[in-house]
Amino acid sequence: MSVKIRHIASLIGINLLYACVTLFTKYASQQEFMSLAYCFSLAGAIAVMGAYAIGWQQILKRVELSTAYMFKGTSLIFIMLLAWMLFGEQITLNNIIGACVIITGIALYAKE
Repeated sequence: MSVKIRHIASLIGINLLYACVTLFTKYASQQEFMSLAYCFSLAGAIAVMGAYAIGWQQILKRVELSTAYMFKGTSLIFIMLLAWMLFGEQITLNNIIGACVIITGIALYAKE
């Protein structure tokens, strides 16, 4: 696998990890305040954020900052899809259009 493909895969993977923070916090919001499930959900979110921060720093050592930030939009797509799959949230036409705009922007930048 080429270096560029590994970097792109790393960026997508780290943004998928970041999207998981939203899942933990959404689950926590559905629990009774300070219950065991609530506390574990928030602890999970903090743990994932810690792993994300370390991973993000490692990626920034190898990838230009402008490229890395361009891929942050993929986390919004992951959040939308994961919320649909796990929480049954609706995906609207505006969500789909927004995801297409993000993907188009990434594709145009990657083409260069």
